[in-house]
Amino acid sequence: MHRGVISKYRPIRPVTLPDRTWPDQTITRAPIWCSVDLRDGNQALAVPMNVEEKLEYFELLVRLGFKEIEVGFPSASDIEFRFIRRLIEEKRIPDDVAIQVLTQAREHLIKRTVESLQGAKQAIIHLYNSTSPLQRMVTFGNATREQIRDIAVNGTKLVKQLAPTLAAGGTRVRFEYSPESFTDTETEFALEVCEAVMDAWQPTAQERIILNLPATVEYFTPNVHADQIEWFCRHLRHRDRALISLHTHNDRGTGVAATELALLAGADRVEGTLFGNGERTGNLDIVIVALNLYTQGVDPGLDFSDLPGVRATYEKLTGMKVPERWPYGGDLVFTAFSGSHQDAIKKGMDRRKAGNAAPHEHWQVPYLPIDPQDIGRTYEAIIRINSQSGKGGVAYVLQNEFGLELPKSMHPEIGTAVNVVADRLARELTPAEIKEVFDEMYIDADKPLALLDYDVHADPASKHQFRLIAHVTWNSEKREITGIGNGPINAFVHALASQDWKHFKVLDYRSHAIGVGSATDSAAYILIERETDQAHFWGCGIDTSIEQAGLYALVSAFNRAWKGK
Repeated sequence: MHRGVISKYRPIRPVTLPDRTWPDQTITRAPIWCSVDLRDGNQALAVPMNVEEKLEYFELLVRLGFKEIEVGFPSASDIEFRFIRRLIEEKRIPDDVAIQVLTQAREHLIKRTVESLQGAKQAIIHLYNSTSPLQRMVTFGNATREQIRDIAVNGTKLVKQLAPTLAAGGTRVRFEYSPESFTDTETEFALEVCEAVMDAWQPTAQERIILNLPATVEYFTPNVHADQIEWFCRHLRHRDRALISLHTHNDRGTGVAATELALLAGADRVEGTLFGNGERTGNLDIVIVALNLYTQGVDPGLDFSDLPGVRATYEKLTGMKVPERWPYGGDLVFTAFSGSHQDAIKKGMDRRKAGNAAPHEHWQVPYLPIDPQDIGRTYEAIIRINSQSGKGGVAYVLQNEFGLELPKSMHPEIGTAVNVVADRLARELTPAEIKEVFDEMYIDADKPLALLDYDVHADPASKHQFRLIAHVTWNSEKREITGIGNGPINAFVHALASQDWKHFKVLDYRSHAIGVGSATDSAAYILIERETDQAHFWGCGIDTSIEQAGLYALVSAFNRAWKGK
């Protein structure tokens, strides 16, 4: 980019609205949603969907709860026309769902569009023509404002003239008009055209016209778009007879923000697509706006409780991929690699799991604005491990993937060990690889001491003591050792002392079941302090017997201390 050519671009053209009110508003209810996946989204695909694929996509949109679905441009191609006829003739459209069809304001296209809708229960005819100065100059050969307004009005009159033929067949006909490139059109001229269209259509407060004000290309910052919408809503005659609809694109990367601010400014309706599919940088992503509302306690009226399933169907039918960092839908959006983030997430999850959250407390987990389970995601994918990860993240994976509830003071040493491996491999580690590091450190720590078998029973000399006879190997040499103590672990410690192998003291012991049921394994953790230098070493043992798991844990800690000399 050369600074010398910066003058070729024009600055923002602000709207004069010094008393704007939208910054003080909040969104308290969901807008009317209209999916344009099957038109705007489909036309942007390198390989557009065939009829069968579009039928499957339509069924997905219905399941999600869309009540208005733009199904195509029936005058543009035979496949579009045939798709709409199949929807109607095979009675695939629920009675409470309106199909929307797009047409330019040209006579033969309007007639073909009306023909496609025969027999539909509810239909929205969406008429558009370009109104911006650039389109007037380039597309329409320097057409005047009056000529552009007449195109819109004449198209509206023709739709109104033909609508009774649909109504006679039982179709409820609604009308939508778009001044294409609204955001790049002089706002007062866009208003003039829309009011002329309203005069021609004659809507009522009961049967309102849809005035769709598209950001066909996103030229300006979201606050300017909000100003345009508020100005338009204020100045529109018979505002109560119109639904103001938004249709933002994402050329500047702020389509979601522009939509949300425009809703604050008074808009009633939103057009968009799943995951933002559309021309160039895409349409508005309805998933994001809907779930943004959800995180604020506003029911979006759309069901994204199985977002991974929605995404799988979307990717299969469109051939598009949802990027890993795409809000809500991407693979990594609920994933933390940073150690401090992982630790905070783990603590927040543990707090809720332990029931420490107040009964009516709102969702509060650091770094997670939404509960992943609400949209069909799993907690297991939240924390993933690479060289940047921390001890809490490693512990979280071991607990959630393998049921190992490590004592907190054990986290640093296993976290460091896993980070060393991730750093050496220069990539993320899978849960299985993390468990492999854990097993190598603790479970497979069987030299120089290994426990082969043992027998423990009450000591005849004292009813409070236990005698343990253990068969072990010491540097691969089999031995039998005996000890007496107040429990199996204490007796094993004394048995080691009888061989002059005990140069440590036990500081901590923990145990828990892994999973539920009588046949589950148990995990035990023992912390010892080496007498020579007061260094600390954790050990872990896993067995169906909690008693034997404790003995294995002591062997694990012992061997780690011995190797660490």
